[in-house]
Amino acid sequence: EKLALLHCWWECKLVQPLWKTVWRFLKKLTIELLYDPAIALLGIYPRDTGVLMHRNTCTPIFIAALSTIAKTWKEPKCPSTDEWIKKTWFIYTMEYYMAMRKNEIWPFVATWMDLEGVMLSEISQAERDSYHMFAHIGGL
Repeated sequence: EKLALLHCWWECKLVQPLWKTVWRFLKKLTIELLYDPAIALLGIYPRDTGVLMHRNTCTPIFIAALSTIAKTWKEPKCPSTDEWIKKTWFIYTMEYYMAMRKNEIWPFVATWMDLEGVMLSEISQAERDSYHMFAHIGGL
């Protein structure tokens, strides 16, 4: 059963394109991680690297990917990269509002500033305009 779950969440040829995209995305953020299911699925980061300081960025990205995979669980298609980006953007938005409410905007900026630019580079121009507009309205 453990192997079946690992297959469904990580090894299946239908979910591999999304995980490859997630790792490409992290690379654009200059976050170098081993391509390892323990990191993405269990949140177990290598101790001997500088990656631990990026955990606050990586974990929400992995949660969005897992949620996207779960949504298409029994469908014979690949999880949508656009759907993953939308989920990541939603988490980003909620983190922004929470930071504003707690008056802790600088930790938010440190975690998410580069992420916004990479997300905007991944989506279509029409969506980019609406997301970017939201960022300007939000004061980022």
